[in-house]
Amino acid sequence: MPVKNHLRSLAVPLAAGLLLTTAACGDDGGGDGEAGGKESAAAARSGAGLAGVCPETVTVQTSWLPNATAFGPLYSLLGDDPEVDANSKRTTAPLVAGGKDTGISLELRAGGPAIGFAATSAQMYTDEDIDLGVVGGFDEIVQLSATQPTTAVLALLEKDPTMIYWDPETYPEFETIEDVGKSDTTVLYSGGDTYMEYLTGTGILKKDQVDGSFDGSPARFVASGGKLASSGYAAEDPYMFENEIDDWMKPIKGQLVHEAGYPIYGPSLVVRPEAKAELAPCLEKLVPVIQQAQVDYLRDPDATIATIVDIAEQYKGGDVLTEGIAKYGIGEMKKLGIASDDAEGEDATVGNFETARVQEIIDIGEPIFAEQKKPIKDGLAPADVVTNEFLDPGIGHGG
Repeated sequence: MPVKNHLRSLAVPLAAGLLLTTAACGDDGGGDGEAGGKESAAAARSGAGLAGVCPETVTVQTSWLPNATAFGPLYSLLGDDPEVDANSKRTTAPLVAGGKDTGISLELRAGGPAIGFAATSAQMYTDEDIDLGVVGGFDEIVQLSATQPTTAVLALLEKDPTMIYWDPETYPEFETIEDVGKSDTTVLYSGGDTYMEYLTGTGILKKDQVDGSFDGSPARFVASGGKLASSGYAAEDPYMFENEIDDWMKPIKGQLVHEAGYPIYGPSLVVRPEAKAELAPCLEKLVPVIQQAQVDYLRDPDATIATIVDIAEQYKGGDVLTEGIAKYGIGEMKKLGIASDDAEGEDATVGNFETARVQEIIDIGEPIFAEQKKPIKDGLAPADVVTNEFLDPGIGHGG
């Protein structure tokens, strides 16, 4: 069957994963108003002050192979002619902000199959040369809070892009995941994904209708003729099914797991708590640079997308990533609120964490992990797992 291999993931499944922290973690990001936002955006674009404060090379462990949805803002900071090590799947280049060399370098390391499918948190404790990590599943931070704790300093995506999808021709009556749960339709997912424990634990899906043997490939869904439902990614799968999977080439339909009540953030930037104080002067300068990169990438992604696709091809990691997939993903992220280039309302800071939402994630995850005999840290609170202290509250007001 000529079904292309679209095996990929934004999060490495743990025995069930999750993430979080806040020293300055209020329910909104604060902000300096429009004028202040423009000033802070200008400062962040220049990357001024990174040299001499940050390590000569800032090393970031990502959670998967090069991906335009999850890691685009980070790849946008790579300068021209990056040095690509296809064997170790690491890319290094001068860190460039707003077209200016900041005087330091950035090394982005691929995760997933490149590190034996280890979780980012675990890898950060194995290799202390890693300064920062990108945790694919926000719930990973909660899950590992007692054994391999990390502190999230910036949310790269406002919502996790995981969805449950189905064939609208086979199931025209389905509009939501709850509708799927009212049927006997089998739902494929990767075993260990915590969101499925939430969906089955709340009765949204039935335990006897879910199948945890999903390997990321669309082959079983296609072979079923659309009789199965499946987990996937809202910023990628609809485009691939309609445009790139030869034996399908028609629309699918789905709903974000977020919309079914599982409110985790998407991939987030984390630091080991014991390294946080040492890196604090760097993070005060670097995190706003990455915030601004989030804004700039969503508004003008083409050059970065070309870089990511090129690096992915050199890695030969098994994923299929095309410019078509990546450009579609930018539009869907904006449409579905997965990412924003201009935060609005009370939560007006790009990349920040909300205390109430983080607490909800803890409350959902705690009994799930206890049932799995993998208890989280006693008395875990939002301030233990996320912090907004390094964010520039002015980035998000149209900046």
